[in-house]
Amino acid sequence: MAVAARRLPFRGLYAFSMTELRVQLHESTAIVTSLILQVVLLLFVYILDRSLLPVALFGAILFSMFALGQRVQNEAAFVRIDHKLNELYLAGPLAPEAYFLGMSLGVLGGYLIPILVLVAATFYLVGISLTTALVLLAAAAGLWLFACSFGYFVSTLFRDMRTIWPYASIFYNLFGVLPPVFYPLSYWSGPLVPVALVVPPSAAAALVQWTIGWAMLSPWELALAAGSLALEGLGTFLFAIYWSRRTVREDA
Repeated sequence: MAVAARRLPFRGLYAFSMTELRVQLHESTAIVTSLILQVVLLLFVYILDRSLLPVALFGAILFSMFALGQRVQNEAAFVRIDHKLNELYLAGPLAPEAYFLGMSLGVLGGYLIPILVLVAATFYLVGISLTTALVLLAAAAGLWLFACSFGYFVSTLFRDMRTIWPYASIFYNLFGVLPPVFYPLSYWSGPLVPVALVVPPSAAAALVQWTIGWAMLSPWELALAAGSLALEGLGTFLFAIYWSRRTVREDA
């Protein structure tokens, strides 16, 4: 009976997400400093070319959602490697997928305030139409789902925190800054546009840029960006569920 209860899908999700949220809220310094990179890039844009500020502001919001995957990756690795608390959590009725998703939701809740600050600044400085708001919400959700699922999976591959931190920074900064997220898609080399439309952060940014008139996307390009983001988000999420169930240590 205990094993059957433990394996109920998403059992304990709410309780664990609230626990993780409390943990994250105690890291006030990390929450406040989570916008440093975004603010620096926005300042560069403001100084060099203020006309690009709308694109950069929306890009900062999406990058912040993408960077939550790094937070989940570091948190999951820290709990597993330094404290070995994952074995304690998963020894009870908490479902493995609820552990990974609850951690992701807790991190999202903790870092939602600085993200909402960016949303408020964007609304005040450039405005947000209803269409843009809906696309932004959907794109941010897909991006968060991909980033957190991927981050959790990667966290299980390392045995040393000193190794995981640099790799996490390289991955999330490389794919969150180098592609056209903070700058228009039109600045990207023409033959590489399809590549940008299948990379989750730039795919999300392209969809938002399209709604504000900064990206001219054909129907097939819209379908490629939206389809890629949806498939990659859902695909990594389902894989993370499978992986969490596979890697958990069961007593049965």
